[in-house]
Amino acid sequence: MPVSHRPTRRTKKTLLGGAAVVVLAGLNAPAALSFAEDRYHAYKIDRPAYKAEYGSWERVVIPEKFRTNAIHAALLRTGKVLIVAGSGNDEEHFDAGTFDTVLWDPEAGTFKKIDTPEDFFCGGHAALPDGRLLIAGGTARYEVLDDKVRHAGGGMRVKNENPDKPLTLRKGTVFRSPDGVEYRSMFDVTVPKAKRAFEVDYFESGAMKPWKTRVTASEQRVFVEAVKDGPQAVATEAAQYRIRGLKGKAADNAYGLAEKITMDKQDFQGIRAAYEFDPVAEKYVPVGPMKEARWYPTLVGLEDGRVLAVSGLDDVGEILNGDNEIYDPKTKKWSKGPFRYFPTYPALFLTKGGKLFYPGANAGYGPADKGRVPGLWDPGKNTFTAAGGLTDTDELETAASLMLPPVQDQKVMVLGGGGVGESRKSTARTAIVDLAKDSPVFQRGPDLPQGTRYLNSVLMPDDTVFTTGGSRDYRGRGASNILKAQFYDPATNVFTRAADPTVGRNYHSEALLLPDGRVATFGSDSLYGDRANTRLGTFEQRMEVYTPPALHRSKGVRPVIGKGPESVARGGSATYAVEGSERIAAARLMRPSAVTHTTDVEQRSIELGLKKTAGKVTVTVPKDRTLVPPGWYMLFVTDTQGTPSEAKWVRAG
Repeated sequence: MPVSHRPTRRTKKTLLGGAAVVVLAGLNAPAALSFAEDRYHAYKIDRPAYKAEYGSWERVVIPEKFRTNAIHAALLRTGKVLIVAGSGNDEEHFDAGTFDTVLWDPEAGTFKKIDTPEDFFCGGHAALPDGRLLIAGGTARYEVLDDKVRHAGGGMRVKNENPDKPLTLRKGTVFRSPDGVEYRSMFDVTVPKAKRAFEVDYFESGAMKPWKTRVTASEQRVFVEAVKDGPQAVATEAAQYRIRGLKGKAADNAYGLAEKITMDKQDFQGIRAAYEFDPVAEKYVPVGPMKEARWYPTLVGLEDGRVLAVSGLDDVGEILNGDNEIYDPKTKKWSKGPFRYFPTYPALFLTKGGKLFYPGANAGYGPADKGRVPGLWDPGKNTFTAAGGLTDTDELETAASLMLPPVQDQKVMVLGGGGVGESRKSTARTAIVDLAKDSPVFQRGPDLPQGTRYLNSVLMPDDTVFTTGGSRDYRGRGASNILKAQFYDPATNVFTRAADPTVGRNYHSEALLLPDGRVATFGSDSLYGDRANTRLGTFEQRMEVYTPPALHRSKGVRPVIGKGPESVARGGSATYAVEGSERIAAARLMRPSAVTHTTDVEQRSIELGLKKTAGKVTVTVPKDRTLVPPGWYMLFVTDTQGTPSEAKWVRAG
């Protein structure tokens, strides 16, 4: 006798929904088909078997007052995520001085607004040894496109010949040309005292002549704009400008020297400001400003805990020609760094021996024929050795890149990318370079599913790389966001599919690993909101969190790291309580991310020596500080099924 099955309440709802589809199909077959497909997709991805194979996505509930334009995201050693918008690519916010930072606690599900003293929009950031986050640079002025320029503008070098005191000029100070054209400064500017030197000379008799004093003028540059609109204020010849309001000797000692002043497009301009974010006090703390203003810079931590700031647009909107500088967290000041040109937001990875590898990946600004060649840079000797073998080298802008896990293997991967500027080109190319070899050369990796710009790529505790989002075209143009995700396994050199995200991510998007082993994704700044490119896009303020398959397969049972030390020296060992320690297969120290514009040079995964005893594991940290730069790390242990523990925060170095 056949067994009859009574439909459950949930099944009844599904059947009723199916009946509605049948009725609708008679009226509008395409709409019915789309509706049915969406319903089936939602059902399919919610099944336990699907999640165990592909993982799952979940939207984060964000109260309206805490929704922001996530331009930057950094994981702090408290486990909270600092989401920095600054003005958020919104000129109205910039004009109003409305700068935004939100602190998200993923564990508690809470949010907090942070007072934001500067426009950190498009600055740089890096973790410091004590767990603070260094943030430097940002926006001094939004761009003015060619057809919007009404007032001629450009750089003015302000000279000070007074050796006794600096010169401070406020925003709006007027400079007058020899033929009477006036320009006003757009920012405050302080010019240091002139340098005084004493020259000593001698008569033939050997007697000393009276001292001569030589004064060398100091200078500082400021962006100026013509007081009156129109092309009559364009200046192409060098000239000396008087500063209105100065009289007598002060007027003789101070003056302006014009660089070219044009009606051309005026680019974004950077700021010199630098701050440390204190994760315990949860506030920004000012430190010494940079010598150069920077917008779109990369900040990369060095093996001694100092931070190198590279590239960016300066205070008049020109790309810096190689003036880099180094921040010392002990003195809170900057000093001159090695001179080398890079396009803006270059990816630079600290490698064994202290050299920095540049895979050619970058974001934003710089000519197509300069600074695009990948290679190994030795900052100490300031030498650069090119690395060949990379294909699609004209499509490295907005490419993702990272040091593959574990860092001891010294392999760097570059994924996707697009043409320079607003190019429609994108590539599916991936490539890997082995820096442990004498003459490193890129080898082709497996292709992405399609040409992809702005791909977010995250190191995982099991030594895989999770990649998600991106778009085919510039800033998602033509509705080209890619709702796909995948894992790359360095051991097998293949991609495997992951669950599809539901929110598209392109320009101004981020992804990072959370201490619980999940991945959070933020932001996206589509240029247009429709396929025909007729409606302006809006900033994506929704957040999604991805749960990997292993966490579904484990059904809540995962390794737990118990008591143990909060710090461990390089080359030293530490023992932690771990229940079921015999099932632990690997241990990793993972540096927290600080990511923006597809650039995350902070994340790295360090293999630890592992010894297991009953109820305990002992891990050993590599001694080489170029592998383990000083700072706070997430300690993960992973079992034989690939299930990671939640992280324990450990300070190493």
